Amino acid sequence: MTALAALLTRDIRIALRAGGGALIGVLFFLIVVVLTPFAIGPEPALLVRVAPVTLWIGALLANLLSLDSLFATDREDGSLDLILMARSPLELTVAAKAAAQWLTTGLPLVVASPFLGMLLNLEPSESLAVTLTLAVGTPALTFTGVIGAALTVSLRRGGLLLAVLALPLTVPVLIFGVAASSAAITGAETFGASFTILCALTVMSFVAGPLAAAAALRLEME
Repeated sequence: MTALAALLTRDIRIALRAGGGALIGVLFFLIVVVLTPFAIGPEPALLVRVAPVTLWIGALLANLLSLDSLFATDREDGSLDLILMARSPLELTVAAKAAAQWLTTGLPLVVASPFLGMLLNLEPSESLAVTLTLAVGTPALTFTGVIGAALTVSLRRGGLLLAVLALPLTVPVLIFGVAASSAAITGAETFGASFTILCALTVMSFVAGPLAAAAALRLEME
């Protein structure tokens, strides 16, 4: 636990020192939400129906924006080689980097989502319900996305390929995140089942994401 805390603290400092990630993600999230009424019309009932989809897709795309540099920066300055040769398990390092990534870019999206939900005509309680699903599901988006970041670390312009690789992996999280959000807004009894599956997917991503990303990094750097 001490090693994990040290790695997490280091990666958070690096992410904050780089700057811009959280602000760019939130601005992109805001743009997606603001453009939605212009695209489908300002009808309140329709905005409420599409609000869960809009917020989840906006959070997913904003999350992908910052994943491109997750390992690329370490590769450029040579620290990725040191990480691969370190005594600490590579999976632990990847998990720490993913956690730091979510804290610096994903968490601001969760904090902003209640206010953005109100722009889509959601009641405060409905916005908070959607925020709860995002708080549970966005870590899964990050821990799943690290697999794509690891697979494209050796490519100079791997951002588009990263999105192509990561998006299919995030589809289950997106489906059950939207389902839980919609059920929370409508008061449907399916909320509990969808939310439970979303929690299970997040827990699975905590294990599978670092394992798969670490294996991909070893293959990429051979």
